[in-house]
Amino acid sequence: MISMKISDVSKMVDLPISTLRYYEKKGIIPETYMVRDENNYRAYDEKIIPFMMSLKSLLSAGFSIHEIKDILSRKELAREQQLEIIEEKMNEIEELQKKLDDAKHFLQDSLQSAEDCTW
Repeated sequence: MISMKISDVSKMVDLPISTLRYYEKKGIIPETYMVRDENNYRAYDEKIIPFMMSLKSLLSAGFSIHEIKDILSRKELAREQQLEIIEEKMNEIEELQKKLDDAKHFLQDSLQSAEDCTW
């Protein structure tokens, strides 16, 4: 095991140290990736890097910290459950996208109405 400091992990995954500590506090980063050295400093296993990159991808895909924590707490998810979670998130994104499109059309119509208005 190659142990790394939090600053090393921060640089490698392009996240602030404060964010990593927040994820630790919330229980998002499994303790299997962390150990305390003789000075009580955190040391991280190199395997945390792919884990953190996956975490960042999930966040970018629209999953909340709460949702990710829930997924991680389920330990071994069956492939069927994984697909169901992904499909649910895709449906949420599609609904949000429709709402955003509706709002955009409303604003475009409002702009057009304002431009056509002569006072």
